[in-house]
Amino acid sequence: MAGTVGAVRAVPGPRLAVAGRGAAAEALARRLGVPLVRAADPEAVDFVLVYEDGGLGIRPAAAGGSGVVRVDLVAGRAGARRRAASRGTELIARAVGIGRGVTTVVDATAGLGRDAFVLAALGAQVIALERSAVIAALLADGLCRAALDPATGPIVPARLRLVVADARRWLEGLAARDRPDAVYLDPMFPPRRKTARVKKELELVQALVGTDDPEAGELLAIARAAARRRVVVKRPVHAPPLAPGASATCRGRTTRFDVYLS
Repeated sequence: MAGTVGAVRAVPGPRLAVAGRGAAAEALARRLGVPLVRAADPEAVDFVLVYEDGGLGIRPAAAGGSGVVRVDLVAGRAGARRRAASRGTELIARAVGIGRGVTTVVDATAGLGRDAFVLAALGAQVIALERSAVIAALLADGLCRAALDPATGPIVPARLRLVVADARRWLEGLAARDRPDAVYLDPMFPPRRKTARVKKELELVQALVGTDDPEAGELLAIARAAARRRVVVKRPVHAPPLAPGASATCRGRTTRFDVYLS
Protein backbone atom coordinates (compact mmCIF):
# COMPACT_ATOMS: atom_id res chain seq x y z
CA MET A 1 0.00 0.00 0.00
CA ALA A 2 1.86 3.09 -1.16
CA GLY A 3 1.32 6.68 -2.09
CA THR A 4 -1.61 9.04 -2.14
CA VAL A 5 -4.48 8.36 -4.52
CA GLY A 6 -7.16 10.72 -5.76
CA ALA A 7 -7.45 14.17 -7.26
CA VAL A 8 -7.27 16.88 -4.61
CA ARG A 9 -10.56 18.75 -4.63
CA ALA A 10 -11.27 22.14 -3.09
CA VAL A 11 -14.27 22.15 -0.76
CA PRO A 12 -16.49 25.04 0.41
CA GLY A 13 -15.20 26.65 3.56
CA PRO A 14 -13.16 29.56 4.86
CA ARG A 15 -11.02 31.75 2.61
CA LEU A 16 -7.58 30.22 2.11
CA ALA A 17 -4.23 31.12 0.59
CA VAL A 18 -0.81 29.53 0.30
CA ALA A 19 1.97 31.78 1.59
CA GLY A 20 5.57 31.49 0.47
CA ARG A 21 7.75 30.93 -2.56
CA GLY A 22 9.10 27.95 -4.41
CA ALA A 23 7.82 25.08 -6.50
CA ALA A 24 6.09 23.25 -3.65
CA ALA A 25 4.03 26.29 -2.63
CA GLU A 26 3.14 27.04 -6.25
CA ALA A 27 2.06 23.45 -6.90
CA LEU A 28 -0.07 23.34 -3.74
CA ALA A 29 -1.83 26.59 -4.62
CA ARG A 30 -2.65 25.24 -8.09
CA ARG A 31 -3.95 21.93 -6.69
CA LEU A 32 -6.19 23.64 -4.17
CA GLY A 33 -7.25 26.45 -6.48
CA VAL A 34 -6.31 29.17 -3.97
CA PRO A 35 -4.10 32.26 -4.25
CA LEU A 36 -0.34 32.17 -3.72
CA VAL A 37 0.73 35.14 -1.59
CA ARG A 38 3.97 36.32 -0.04
CA ALA A 39 2.36 37.68 3.11
CA ALA A 40 -1.05 36.93 4.59
CA ASP A 41 -3.66 39.70 4.54
CA PRO A 42 -6.16 38.94 7.35
CA GLU A 43 -8.78 41.00 5.55
CA ALA A 44 -8.48 38.87 2.42
CA VAL A 45 -8.18 35.31 3.81
CA ASP A 46 -9.01 33.40 6.97
CA PHE A 47 -6.27 30.74 6.93
CA VAL A 48 -2.84 30.48 5.36
CA LEU A 49 -1.02 27.29 4.37
CA VAL A 50 2.73 27.60 4.88
CA TYR A 51 5.82 25.46 4.40
CA GLU A 52 8.04 25.99 7.44
CA ASP A 53 10.04 23.95 9.95
CA GLY A 54 10.32 21.13 7.45
CA GLY A 55 6.64 20.59 6.77
CA LEU A 56 3.29 21.96 5.66
CA GLY A 57 1.16 23.73 8.24
CA ILE A 58 -1.89 25.95 8.43
CA ARG A 59 -2.49 28.96 10.64
CA PRO A 60 -5.03 31.76 11.01
CA ALA A 61 -4.23 34.80 8.91
CA ALA A 62 -5.07 37.16 11.76
CA ALA A 63 -2.44 37.92 14.37
CA GLY A 64 -2.94 36.27 17.73
CA GLY A 65 -4.53 33.13 16.30
CA SER A 66 -4.20 29.63 17.66
CA GLY A 67 -0.83 28.94 15.98
CA VAL A 68 0.31 26.59 13.25
CA VAL A 69 -1.32 23.17 12.92
CA ARG A 70 0.59 20.43 11.11
CA VAL A 71 0.44 16.65 11.04
CA ASP A 72 3.33 15.14 13.00
CA LEU A 73 3.04 11.36 13.29
CA VAL A 74 6.61 10.89 14.50
CA ALA A 75 6.94 13.05 17.62
CA GLY A 76 4.57 14.73 20.06
CA ARG A 77 1.32 13.12 21.13
CA ALA A 78 1.10 10.88 18.07
CA GLY A 79 4.60 9.57 18.66
CA ALA A 80 3.95 8.94 22.35
CA ARG A 81 0.71 7.15 21.52
CA ARG A 82 2.43 4.96 18.95
CA ARG A 83 5.17 3.97 21.39
CA ALA A 84 2.66 3.12 24.12
CA ALA A 85 0.05 1.48 21.91
CA SER A 86 -0.84 -2.16 22.14
CA ARG A 87 -3.77 -4.16 20.88
CA GLY A 88 -4.94 -4.64 24.43
CA THR A 89 -4.67 -1.08 25.70
CA GLU A 90 -5.91 0.88 22.66
CA LEU A 91 -9.72 0.99 22.81
CA ILE A 92 -9.92 1.63 19.08
CA ALA A 93 -7.90 -1.52 18.33
CA ARG A 94 -10.15 -3.61 20.56
CA ALA A 95 -13.29 -2.17 19.00
CA VAL A 96 -12.05 -2.64 15.43
CA GLY A 97 -10.85 -6.18 16.17
CA ILE A 98 -7.15 -5.87 15.41
CA GLY A 99 -5.60 -9.24 16.24
CA ARG A 100 -8.98 -10.95 16.21
CA GLY A 101 -9.46 -11.57 12.52
CA VAL A 102 -9.55 -7.97 11.26
CA THR A 103 -6.55 -7.13 9.09
CA THR A 104 -7.88 -4.57 6.60
CA VAL A 105 -9.50 -1.31 7.70
CA VAL A 106 -10.90 1.71 5.92
CA ASP A 107 -10.85 4.87 8.01
CA ALA A 108 -13.65 6.69 6.20
CA THR A 109 -13.18 9.99 8.07
CA ALA A 110 -9.41 10.24 8.35
CA GLY A 111 -9.03 13.88 9.37
CA LEU A 112 -5.49 14.48 10.62
CA GLY A 113 -4.80 10.74 10.50
CA ARG A 114 -3.99 9.89 14.11
CA ASP A 115 -6.43 6.99 14.49
CA ALA A 116 -5.57 5.55 11.08
CA PHE A 117 -1.89 5.77 11.98
CA VAL A 118 -2.24 3.90 15.29
CA LEU A 119 -4.29 1.16 13.60
CA ALA A 120 -1.53 0.76 11.01
CA ALA A 121 1.13 0.81 13.74
CA LEU A 122 -0.69 -2.10 15.41
CA GLY A 123 -0.54 -4.17 12.23
CA ALA A 124 -3.62 -3.36 10.18
CA GLN A 125 -3.57 -2.52 6.48
CA VAL A 126 -5.34 0.85 6.47
CA ILE A 127 -6.81 3.02 3.74
CA ALA A 128 -7.51 6.53 5.04
CA LEU A 129 -10.23 8.46 3.21
CA GLU A 130 -10.44 12.25 3.48
CA ARG A 131 -12.73 14.46 1.44
CA SER A 132 -11.37 17.88 2.47
CA ALA A 133 -8.64 18.89 0.06
CA VAL A 134 -6.89 21.05 2.66
CA ILE A 135 -6.92 18.45 5.44
CA ALA A 136 -5.78 15.82 2.94
CA ALA A 137 -2.85 18.02 1.93
CA LEU A 138 -1.78 18.37 5.57
CA LEU A 139 -2.11 14.63 6.14
CA ALA A 140 -0.24 13.74 2.95
CA ASP A 141 2.64 15.97 4.03
CA GLY A 142 2.72 14.33 7.46
CA LEU A 143 2.71 10.87 5.92
CA CYS A 144 5.61 11.77 3.63
CA ARG A 145 7.68 12.94 6.59
CA ALA A 146 6.74 9.85 8.62
CA ALA A 147 7.84 7.63 5.73
CA LEU A 148 11.35 9.12 5.98
CA ASP A 149 11.76 8.54 9.72
CA PRO A 150 13.39 5.26 10.85
CA ALA A 151 10.79 4.75 13.60
CA THR A 152 7.72 5.17 11.39
CA GLY A 153 9.08 4.35 7.94
CA PRO A 154 8.06 0.67 8.24
CA ILE A 155 4.45 1.79 8.80
CA VAL A 156 4.15 4.39 6.05
CA PRO A 157 3.54 3.64 3.23
CA ALA A 158 3.63 -0.13 3.71
CA ARG A 159 0.46 -0.24 5.84
CA LEU A 160 -1.18 3.17 5.47
CA ARG A 161 -2.44 4.80 2.28
CA LEU A 162 -4.31 8.08 1.87
CA VAL A 163 -7.12 8.41 -0.67
CA VAL A 164 -8.72 11.80 -1.30
CA ALA A 165 -12.38 11.01 -1.85
CA ASP A 166 -15.93 11.28 -0.58
CA ALA A 167 -16.18 8.13 1.54
CA ARG A 168 -19.79 7.45 0.59
CA ARG A 169 -19.08 7.29 -3.12
CA TRP A 170 -15.77 5.49 -2.64
CA LEU A 171 -17.25 2.75 -0.47
CA GLU A 172 -20.22 2.31 -2.80
CA GLY A 173 -17.80 1.79 -5.69
CA LEU A 174 -15.79 -1.00 -4.05
CA ALA A 175 -15.63 -4.34 -5.83
CA ALA A 176 -16.58 -7.33 -3.69
CA ARG A 177 -12.98 -8.54 -3.60
CA ASP A 178 -11.80 -5.18 -2.21
CA ARG A 179 -14.21 -4.93 0.72
CA PRO A 180 -12.34 -4.29 4.00
CA ASP A 181 -12.80 -6.32 7.14
CA ALA A 182 -13.79 -3.18 9.04
CA VAL A 183 -14.75 0.44 8.42
CA TYR A 184 -14.00 3.07 11.05
CA LEU A 185 -16.00 6.30 11.34
CA ASP A 186 -15.20 9.36 13.41
CA PRO A 187 -17.87 11.84 12.28
CA MET A 188 -17.84 15.37 13.59
CA PHE A 189 -19.16 15.32 17.13
CA PRO A 190 -22.37 17.20 17.98
CA PRO A 191 -21.80 20.80 19.09
CA ARG A 192 -20.26 20.96 22.55
CA ARG A 193 -22.34 22.30 25.42
CA LYS A 194 -19.29 23.26 27.42
CA THR A 195 -17.81 26.72 26.93
CA ALA A 196 -14.15 25.69 27.21
CA ARG A 197 -12.17 26.16 24.00
CA VAL A 198 -11.51 23.01 22.06
CA LYS A 199 -8.00 22.07 20.98
CA LYS A 200 -6.57 24.06 18.11
CA GLU A 201 -6.50 21.01 15.80
CA LEU A 202 -10.23 20.45 16.32
CA GLU A 203 -10.90 24.16 15.86
CA LEU A 204 -9.16 23.96 12.51
CA VAL A 205 -11.08 20.89 11.36
CA GLN A 206 -14.37 22.45 12.44
CA ALA A 207 -13.53 25.63 10.55
CA LEU A 208 -12.79 23.65 7.38
CA VAL A 209 -15.59 21.07 7.42
CA GLY A 210 -18.17 22.34 9.94
CA THR A 211 -19.18 21.36 13.45
CA ASP A 212 -21.59 18.56 12.59
CA ASP A 213 -21.97 15.97 9.83
CA PRO A 214 -25.56 15.61 8.58
CA GLU A 215 -24.45 12.81 6.24
CA ALA A 216 -23.02 10.61 9.01
CA GLY A 217 -26.09 8.39 9.18
CA GLU A 218 -25.99 7.75 5.45
CA LEU A 219 -22.28 7.02 5.64
CA LEU A 220 -22.86 4.48 8.43
CA ALA A 221 -25.43 2.61 6.32
CA ILE A 222 -23.07 2.54 3.34
CA ALA A 223 -20.18 1.43 5.54
CA ARG A 224 -22.21 -1.46 6.97
CA ALA A 225 -22.88 -2.67 3.44
CA ALA A 226 -19.19 -2.40 2.54
CA ALA A 227 -17.52 -3.94 5.61
CA ARG A 228 -17.07 -7.70 5.77
CA ARG A 229 -17.09 -7.89 9.58
CA ARG A 230 -17.90 -4.63 11.37
CA VAL A 231 -18.22 -0.88 11.43
CA VAL A 232 -16.89 1.07 14.41
CA VAL A 233 -18.20 4.56 15.20
CA LYS A 234 -16.43 6.94 17.60
CA ARG A 235 -18.78 9.03 19.73
CA PRO A 236 -18.63 11.30 22.79
CA VAL A 237 -19.18 9.09 25.79
CA HIS A 238 -22.59 10.57 26.65
CA ALA A 239 -23.85 11.24 23.11
CA PRO A 240 -26.67 9.18 21.61
CA PRO A 241 -25.61 6.47 19.17
CA LEU A 242 -25.37 7.41 15.53
CA ALA A 243 -27.89 4.64 14.81
CA PRO A 244 -29.61 1.92 16.83
CA GLY A 245 -28.39 -1.66 16.71
CA ALA A 246 -24.83 -1.49 18.05
CA SER A 247 -23.67 -4.97 19.04
CA ALA A 248 -21.05 -3.81 21.54
CA THR A 249 -19.43 -0.68 22.96
CA CYS A 250 -15.88 0.01 24.11
CA ARG A 251 -16.13 2.91 26.54
CA GLY A 252 -13.39 5.31 27.61
CA ARG A 253 -13.38 8.34 29.88
CA THR A 254 -14.55 10.89 27.28
CA THR A 255 -15.28 8.84 24.17
CA ARG A 256 -16.67 5.45 23.25
CA PHE A 257 -16.57 3.15 20.21
CA ASP A 258 -19.89 1.64 19.08
CA VAL A 259 -19.52 -1.61 17.13
CA TYR A 260 -21.99 -2.58 14.40
CA LEU A 261 -21.52 -6.09 13.07
CA SER A 262 -22.03 -6.65 9.35
